[in-house]
Amino acid sequence: MRGFIRMVTADQAIQTADPSNIVIFGAAGDLSKRKLIPALVRMMCCGLVHSDSRILGVLRNRSRQEWLDQLRAGLQEFSPHIEMDDDKWQRFSSCLKIVDGDLDDETMYQRLAESLETLGGTKNAMFYCAIPPAWYGKVAKGLRNAGLVHEDEGYRRLVIEKPFGSDLETASALNTELQAVFDENQIYRIDHYLGKESVQNLLVYRFANSIMEPLWNRNYIDHIQISASETLGIEYRAKYYDHSGALRDMIQSHLMQMMTLVAMEPPVEFTADAVRDEKMKVLRAVRRFEPEQIKKQTVSAQYASGTINNEQVSAYVAEENVSPDSATETFAAVRFYIDNWRWQGVPFILWSGKRMKSKVSEVMIRFRKPPFNLFDSHASVPAANALVFRLQPEGGIVLRLNAKKPGLTTDNEEMVMHAPYAADAEEVADAYEILMHDVLTGDRTLFSRSDEIEESWSIVEPILDAWKDRVSIERYRAGTWDIPDMDELTSDCVGGWHKPSIYD
Repeated sequence: MRGFIRMVTADQAIQTADPSNIVIFGAAGDLSKRKLIPALVRMMCCGLVHSDSRILGVLRNRSRQEWLDQLRAGLQEFSPHIEMDDDKWQRFSSCLKIVDGDLDDETMYQRLAESLETLGGTKNAMFYCAIPPAWYGKVAKGLRNAGLVHEDEGYRRLVIEKPFGSDLETASALNTELQAVFDENQIYRIDHYLGKESVQNLLVYRFANSIMEPLWNRNYIDHIQISASETLGIEYRAKYYDHSGALRDMIQSHLMQMMTLVAMEPPVEFTADAVRDEKMKVLRAVRRFEPEQIKKQTVSAQYASGTINNEQVSAYVAEENVSPDSATETFAAVRFYIDNWRWQGVPFILWSGKRMKSKVSEVMIRFRKPPFNLFDSHASVPAANALVFRLQPEGGIVLRLNAKKPGLTTDNEEMVMHAPYAADAEEVADAYEILMHDVLTGDRTLFSRSDEIEESWSIVEPILDAWKDRVSIERYRAGTWDIPDMDELTSDCVGGWHKPSIYD
């Protein structure tokens, strides 16, 4: 936290948030304990949440003291790096209030409105839905019926987490349901991936450096791979994941959003709508899948048992709450094409997998090979250059160039240059701190618009349809890169399938 305090107190144009009532539905849930409360603690310590703000937890059958004890235990378990002595905890907890009741109880929303009125002070309110998506519409209607939607005396902002639907039909229905209550500019759809500083830095790398623009097109780039490799399994998310899979969980949301940032044109200005307009143009240009192309342009697989970090791990079908005959994919890869002047013919290969060999997320831009080897005929052919944007861990840039080997020869070897994003990991803010600060200040740049959500679902829907009735799936051994068909998917790409390593 020390580094983050240094960051936000430096000579930077950081907008100060106005006082707000931060209402958390699902305040005793896992997301609140693991992410939201730790982020709010750090934000308050750093002055990113106004000192006159209050945090109201909507709870059921729990006293305020029980909730406070649970939150402090959660801080110690999930965020032990946060320095929290009794005095600091007392200052933070004094801002915490509770509203008791069920989400389907209309009187609870009336009590919430009365609590906000009784507390006095600011009328601003942020409503954070840390609850299952099935409740989003119910909460929105409850807030409307309690008179907590209109912005007569202060802002009203609704924050919802992914998944934003499970297909195009459900996503469209959810958007319709929410937009019947809130204006689109009041709805903040959080994708925590876009809150990562290293992801945001992609825009700066691209548009603040003129050296990249002449090379950022089909004339110089052979292909792009965007990956999210995890060593973890599904942990406590089995009930959600077995009905979702890697395509819905990672590619349709996180990785396609990354693709739009990589492929978009420069916006006319750095505002929320200007940036999101350019992202939307990329999605509209994505080539749609014909049924006969899906097998050639996609890969799916499921992890079997294996060894990770010298520890034996179970197969996916042996995980708790997973059906033993499940055909849900824990690895998915899709080869996209963007049909516009800049990217025509350049494959964008997006892939994500659990129980892989390394935990690494990155964007790898592979450039075309040199057209001719100028050096001695016996010298090795120069490798194709690559620019890698490392998102996690240890965010930064890796540049792969060719250099002469030492000695009396013109043979070449690959030289790898590293440029870390932050020398001190403590200087990097957590994604939820960034995103909640943006909600409090009204900056919608990093949040998905309704048309983006529906367009991305429409792109992957043919794949979902092709996979939904399968009864079997290829397996890969946990802790390896042994993914069936990935080499074939990337066979015509220079360098083939790039298997990321934290040591690259």
